[in-house]
Amino acid sequence: MGESRALWEIGLEGTEVRSLRARLGIDSGYASRVLRALERERLIHITADDHDRRVRFIRLTDRGRRERAQLDRRADDVAQGFLDPLTPAQRARLVAAATEVERLLMASMVTLDVEDPTTPAARFCIGQYFTELDLRFDSGFEPARSISANAEELTPPAGLLVLARLRGRPVGCGALKFHRGAPAELKRMWVAKEIRGLGVGRRLLAELEAQAAKTGARMIRLETNRSLNEAIRLYRENGYREVERFNDEPYADHWFEKDLQAASISVR
Repeated sequence: MGESRALWEIGLEGTEVRSLRARLGIDSGYASRVLRALERERLIHITADDHDRRVRFIRLTDRGRRERAQLDRRADDVAQGFLDPLTPAQRARLVAAATEVERLLMASMVTLDVEDPTTPAARFCIGQYFTELDLRFDSGFEPARSISANAEELTPPAGLLVLARLRGRPVGCGALKFHRGAPAELKRMWVAKEIRGLGVGRRLLAELEAQAAKTGARMIRLETNRSLNEAIRLYRENGYREVERFNDEPYADHWFEKDLQAASISVR
């Protein structure tokens, strides 16, 4: 059962060893035994990352893909056994209820942690953020033209990066830049499409506000583009007020700020 579950979790795209361990909730010793067994069966192969030899990546072999497909067929047969006795209306209700349960469970499994901005997971999230901006902005997006938020600026005490993970896989991020005696800057807010609508963006925003408050910041400021409607709605719904332009960000159309002290008093 452990080997079958690991084979399914590795997936068709593959995964990092440490991400697999996190998703399965197993220690390194047990994970090593399971992976060695799968390697002996020629179902997987494991390689080291080109940039960081400590990071190991698992991929299915052709034989592993065939075995996983067989597992999927068996799972489909079991699911069909549940559905066969039901009427079409009952099936629709069951599927809708199962989908909602799955989404709520998924939301509960998302974790938030401060992350070194140079890790592969951090670089992945920031890369996805840049890619999405380039697709959504009318004029595209060139990071070099934008106000900087590089790894040095997102490393304490200059700033920080918060990463969201689902079963060990990076699915979102948000960052802060700190300035002594001035508002903190909110940067790099991104959530993967497959988990949008689960409240992860709201949780990231709340965590970043809490982290800013810990440093003594009294206010958070941010700028955003008019095409990012979800982000604009998120900020407005969470107490950010639109203000006059306060920087020269070339891609910004809206500028917001939030008084953290006033928000803290209102919560009390």
